[in-house]
Amino acid sequence: MRVFPGFAVLMAQVYASAALAASPAPSAAAKPDLARGKQLATTVCAACHGAEGISPANANPHLAGQDGGYIAGALAAYKSGARPHPIMQGMAAGLAPEDMQALGAYFATMKPPAGLARDAALAKRGQQIWRGGVKGGNVPACAGCHGASGRGIPVQFPRLAGQHPELTYAWLKAYADGTRPHPVMATVAGKMTDGDMKAVAEYAAGLR
Repeated sequence: MRVFPGFAVLMAQVYASAALAASPAPSAAAKPDLARGKQLATTVCAACHGAEGISPANANPHLAGQDGGYIAGALAAYKSGARPHPIMQGMAAGLAPEDMQALGAYFATMKPPAGLARDAALAKRGQQIWRGGVKGGNVPACAGCHGASGRGIPVQFPRLAGQHPELTYAWLKAYADGTRPHPVMATVAGKMTDGDMKAVAEYAAGLR
C-alpha cells in the first residue's frame, strides 16, 4: 500500500472517528433477537432496503451482509442526531437499543448482493485507487479502511462490496462538499476528482 504524506495523521483521525462513532451504539451484552430483527426488517425496513436487505433502488443502500454492529451503531447515531438524515432519524426514533442490535444481527446473516461492475475501464481505474490510492494526490488506498475485498472493518467501517455505484458515488460527493459530515471521509473525498469517485464506486460495485 502506498504511504502518503500526512497518512499517519489521517489514520489518527480514522481511529478517533471510529471511537466517536461507536460511542452511541447500543450495548452488545445481550444476544440479539433474530426473530425481532426479521419482524422489523420485513415490516419497517423492507420498503427502502428490501425484505432481504438488497435495496431495489440505487438511492438506498444494500444492508445484506453488512456488519451487525455497524448497523446498530448507525441506527443509534441516527436516533441521537449525531448522524443527521431526515428519513432515518424518524425511522430510528422509535427503536430501542435491543431493536437496533436485532436488526443489525438479522441483516448480517443475509446473503450479500452479487455485485457487478458495468464499465470495465472505469473499474480498472477504481481498482488502482482502491488498492494504492492516488499517486501525487495524497489520497490513501480505500482498502486501508474498507478491506481489499470491500467487506469493511467490523463496527468501524462499512462493507461497500456490491453496493450501488450511484450511491457510493453520491456518498463521496456528499463527503467532499460537506453535506454528509465525517472528519475522515471529508478529508479523503475532498482530494478526489469526480472521475476518481466514479471509478472507485464502479470498482466497489463489482467486489464480493
